Amino acid sequence: MTQEHTNAVAVIVAGGQGLRMQNAIPKQFLPLNGKPVLYYAINAFAEAIPGIRIVLVLPQSHFSYANSVLQHFSSGIDITIVAGGSSRFESVKNGLSGTTEADIIFVHDGVRPLISTALIQNCYAAAKEFGSAIPVVPVTDSIRQVDEQLGSKMVDRESLRAVQTPQTFKGAVLLPAFDQPYQSGFTDEASVVEQYGVKVHLVAGEKSNLKITTPEDILFAAALQSSQDVS
Repeated sequence: MTQEHTNAVAVIVAGGQGLRMQNAIPKQFLPLNGKPVLYYAINAFAEAIPGIRIVLVLPQSHFSYANSVLQHFSSGIDITIVAGGSSRFESVKNGLSGTTEADIIFVHDGVRPLISTALIQNCYAAAKEFGSAIPVVPVTDSIRQVDEQLGSKMVDRESLRAVQTPQTFKGAVLLPAFDQPYQSGFTDEASVVEQYGVKVHLVAGEKSNLKITTPEDILFAAALQSSQDVS
């Protein structure tokens, strides 16, 4: 895309403490092939949609880490940094504070560094057409539902999808939904919009769009990125 899309906003949420990473540095700032994990998500949106506005949502205690990311942008980049809240819902709501109903808004996990240009642009186009775009991938593992009293049972995986980000919406869809009071069932933006009474539109995600949660994920992401660079 060469045309500037000034109505596009990427709210990148990077609030994780990284406890499962067994590292004092929050996982979104750990090095991945020489650059912080968070750098790659920011750079992907900047390259996919020229002119996009980027809002980075961080815990207040992580603001000092931001420079470790920004210094890797040689030409500089315009990023608004806002403080997160006590839940993902509150963090995203804080990130939405400068957006309007005329915007196309991406909400992306900062620890999904291998997001592709194609997926970002596909989500943008689908959200413009349908009001929302939620990337999903088929579930390939066998799934069992566990009950403490009844034991476990197989679940038909053919009807299941694993949900990814960027979850993308017209501002006119997302902003009113986030005016609702918080509910514990709000696990992502799609669940907030559905509770508001609006159906969401699914699009094909990418297996490579993994979420970094454990030390093994960093190793896998590094190997996958290296193979993509070679190809």
